[in-house]
Parts: sequence; structure tokens; C-alpha cells
Amino acid sequence: MGESFLSLIHNRFSGNGLYILDEPESALSATNQMALLAIMKNISDNNSQFIIATHSPILMAYPEADIYCVTDDGLKLVSYEETEHYK
Repeated sequence: MGESFLSLIHNRFSGNGLYILDEPESALSATNQMALLAIMKNISDNNSQFIIATHSPILMAYPEADIYCVTDDGLKLVSYEETEHYK
């Protein structure tokens, strides 16, 4: 499953796009999550943006990512080290 998911992203996602993913880690091993980060970097460098709902500390570690945590008061911008999954 993970290989086909990565292939889909690699072959269907391109530049000048906005991509919204809901827990993509559910289909991926830790190794494939790292591969996804590399693919996302290439696509992001081509004028694209990702919005991802995730519990994966691997995906949250994307360099320079803005991480928002859902709280009782709404969304809160947090650092990677402030996330529950990092702690």
C-alpha cells in the first residue's frame, strides 16, 4: 500500500498546487514517511504548498513547517518541540 501511495503522490502531484492530506502516515512505514518528506520538498520547491493533518512526529519534523495544534481555544501555532508527539 505504501509504495502505491508514494507513487500516486510522485506521479500526480506537481508544481503550482495546494495539496491537502489527512493522516498520510497511515499508509506509510517510517522509511516511506521519510521518502514522502523528500517528495514534498521537491514539490514545495516548485511553488506548491501542503496542508497535512497528522500525528506523525516524522512528518511534523518537515523543516520550517508551521505546526498548528488544535486546543480548546482554537488553533495554536507551536514549535515542533512543543508538540505532544515530540514530548
